[in-house]
Amino acid sequence: MAILDESVIKDTTKALLNMVKEVRLVLFTQGVECSYCKETHQLLEELLTTNKLLGLEVHQFESDSDAAKKYGIDKIPAIAVVGEKDYGIRFYGIPAGYEFSSLLAAILMVSTGKHKITEAGMKFMDGLKKPVHLQVFVMPTCPYCPKAVMLAHQMAYFSDKITADMVEISGFPHLTQKYSVQGVPRTVINEKWYLEGAAPEAMVMKKIEEAIKHA
Repeated sequence: MAILDESVIKDTTKALLNMVKEVRLVLFTQGVECSYCKETHQLLEELLTTNKLLGLEVHQFESDSDAAKKYGIDKIPAIAVVGEKDYGIRFYGIPAGYEFSSLLAAILMVSTGKHKITEAGMKFMDGLKKPVHLQVFVMPTCPYCPKAVMLAHQMAYFSDKITADMVEISGFPHLTQKYSVQGVPRTVINEKWYLEGAAPEAMVMKKIEEAIKHA
């Protein structure tokens, strides 16, 4: 049974018409003991039919440890959205529901090079001296979550110092407990700093600055 119905395929094809450069979706999966691995693989296979500039590369998480190490993958299912280089854009868990829009946004950004980071944001990120890891915890039914995910991914696209993950909480309950996720979206910055809700760019930058300063 298809995950994406005909209307979604049609809308997705239209949404990706502006793709310019090839985008490779690097999937890490395995056949057993993985929530939503099979469904995530099927979703990406169906997504491939919407644009010839999309490619899919599949790795088995346990047996292909070199690839997992190369992309910094530590849990599955995982998707790296890769273009001319690896920008540190990651999806952990199935990007379904509202998060499907986040995946399409990441694909278009990597393909076209267009983002919505402000001049102030670019200046701030150009000055980063230390690495920043953003983890945005989400649920597929959360309409506010894509905004937080897209901003984090735009930051990762712009700055080599930033990596950004979407983490779908139902697949990783141990992380939900570890980071005390009571509501979504919740953005974790470098393990110890937190932002609740779909915070604006300026607020995220301020929290990043605090996290680096007090590291």
